[in-house]
Amino acid sequence: MFGWHDMWTFFWSLFIVLPLVSFLHQAGHVFFAKLFGAEIKFALGRGKVLFKFGAFEIRRIYFLDSTCHYEGVRVNSCWAHILIYAGGTLFNALSVLIVNSLIVYEILPSHLFFYQFAYFSIYFTFFALLPVQYGENHPSDAKAIYDVIRYNKPCDPID
Repeated sequence: MFGWHDMWTFFWSLFIVLPLVSFLHQAGHVFFAKLFGAEIKFALGRGKVLFKFGAFEIRRIYFLDSTCHYEGVRVNSCWAHILIYAGGTLFNALSVLIVNSLIVYEILPSHLFFYQFAYFSIYFTFFALLPVQYGENHPSDAKAIYDVIRYNKPCDPID
C-alpha cells in the first residue's frame, strides 16, 4: 500500500528517474537524426529555458516531457526516418537490457532505482509503440513510422 513513507521514492522517481529515461529516449532520436545529417533541437522539459548548451536545452519543468525537433536530413530516405522515429524506443529498450545484464552479472546492485528505471523505460517504449495521433503534428513514434511507410511522408518531427 502506498503511504507517506513512499513519498521520497515518488519524488526520486519523478525528479530523477523519469527525466533520465526521457533524456535517453530523446537521445535515441537525436543519435539517428545526427547520423543521417539532420540539424536538431533537443529540450528536456517544458517552460522557460534554464540552461542551453548548443542544440540542447533544459527547461524549468525539466521532469515534464521532452522534445526532439530535426530538419534537413541529408540521407532523406524512408529507412532514415524510420530509424530516427524508432531511435527513442531502441535506446530505451537497449538501456533496460544493459542495466538488467549488469545486475545479473552483479556489476550493479539490485536496487529500486534500477527497477524504476526499467519500469519507466518500458512505459516509454510501450506508449511510443502505440500507433496513435496524440495531437496535431504529434504522432507517436509508431504512428510516424506508419505514416512514412504507408504515405512516404515524414511528419513534422515533434516527439
